[in-house]
Amino acid sequence: MSEEKEDELAGAFGQLTPTGGGDPIPLIKNNLLIGRRKQCDICLDFPNVSSQHCRMTLENGYWFIRDLNSRNGTKVDGRPVIRKRADPNCKVTIARHNYVLEYDPQVLGAYGPPPPDDNYIEEVMKSSLMDRAGVSKRDPKKGFFNRKSD
Repeated sequence: MSEEKEDELAGAFGQLTPTGGGDPIPLIKNNLLIGRRKQCDICLDFPNVSSQHCRMTLENGYWFIRDLNSRNGTKVDGRPVIRKRADPNCKVTIARHNYVLEYDPQVLGAYGPPPPDDNYIEEVMKSSLMDRAGVSKRDPKKGFFNRKSD
């Protein structure tokens, strides 16, 4: 990213630019709480945004986004996330509100290859809810679920 582009960013750590138009949201520190509450670092005053929707943290020059069990979810490049590295110019969706995350990892201290991407939602979704809860199938004779033994 050129220095001219760097100077254009709204915040020292980059910006979230609404895709439907509007002013960019400056990223002014390396740990940001996003939600509907006025106390959040980035307040998105929309009824479908949770009071504390997601958190953005800067790690080794890259932004990571963690959904905080929001009702309407958080996506990066169209895929639901629990925690994921958000690369420069990726599309971030917060409860159906779309933004482009603009930043330069090198300016923010990145060197070498990007840190590992932690999105483990796909791994979680590969197993059934019953398996994740440690419960086996219902015992028709007893009328309840049995705990799996390890």
